[in-house]
Amino acid sequence: MIEDKNQQRTSLSELGEFGLIDHLTKNFKINHKSTIKGVGDDAAVLNFSNKKIVVTTDLLVEGVHFDLSYMPLKHLGYKAVVVNLSDVYAMNATATQITVSIAVSNRFPLEALEDLYAGIETAAKIYNIDVVGGDTTSSNTGLLISVTAIGEVEDEVYRNGAKPNDLLVVSGDLGGAFMGLQVLEREKEVYKVNPNNQPDLEPYTYIIERQLKPEARKDVIQLLKDLDVKPTSMIDISDGLSSEIIHLCKQSNVGCDLYEEKIPLDPQVISTCEEFNIDSTTVALNGGEDYELLLTVSQADFPKIKANPSLSVIGFMKEAKDGMHLVTRGDSRIPIKAQGWKNFND
Repeated sequence: MIEDKNQQRTSLSELGEFGLIDHLTKNFKINHKSTIKGVGDDAAVLNFSNKKIVVTTDLLVEGVHFDLSYMPLKHLGYKAVVVNLSDVYAMNATATQITVSIAVSNRFPLEALEDLYAGIETAAKIYNIDVVGGDTTSSNTGLLISVTAIGEVEDEVYRNGAKPNDLLVVSGDLGGAFMGLQVLEREKEVYKVNPNNQPDLEPYTYIIERQLKPEARKDVIQLLKDLDVKPTSMIDISDGLSSEIIHLCKQSNVGCDLYEEKIPLDPQVISTCEEFNIDSTTVALNGGEDYELLLTVSQADFPKIKANPSLSVIGFMKEAKDGMHLVTRGDSRIPIKAQGWKNFND
């Protein structure tokens, strides 16, 4: 968390816009046949033949979505890609290309942007996507990153296909990203008081990684194909479990019973919640940024998924008139309300 004051700093003005683009994108390779032309012209050229494509975009703003006092730029580049790919996978699609646009102030030297793009390049390699374009411009307020992800899909899954009696299923575990953020924010405040203090983050490795370097669940999409399970609806968990359940229910015109005891929590999340005196169920419901997949499947597919460690059945869908409820460990029924991330709060 202590900045190295002796870093080499190359002013962006030395390169100019096109020189900067050439420098930052020189290592990007083309891997997909659908990419005819990538970076280097007025527009990318893609050819998907007879396949359907999905397109999604996301904007990350310094001071709103990330804090560079504890978010390394390489991690930020990686995360900026992953959060978009997660939306592609939530459509049951395969991500193939991205564009990356940044607005950057003159406080960032070239070396900082090299770190940012190293993270983007790492994500592109791991998730097998082509970087095919973008834009760079100046900013008076800090760093902004916009990533657009493109994918191909043969059998898409929407949010509006859930039916009464479908099972509600989630991948992975929840609440880690939010608790990782709490630890980082706490250590930031300690650092302000004593810059010589070096935090011991070893006990929080998993949850900090969930915040700084999340992973999109491409593996779950392949798993579902291998299991011959097509979800009836699906969404990624970016804004908190409660918000995403409400999205599925409203768009599918169904209700839901979510069972508190079935919500998957990592032991490190539970212990950190106890340390911060925060209820772990509240964190799982409202924390956000886990980028797991929330899906509904027919009960007929339960035998195919019941023994899989990557998937947890956490409830089932009901008629819309029955409403959306959390069934607590004490068997109380509490209406589910969205209290996760909201833009444009007063």
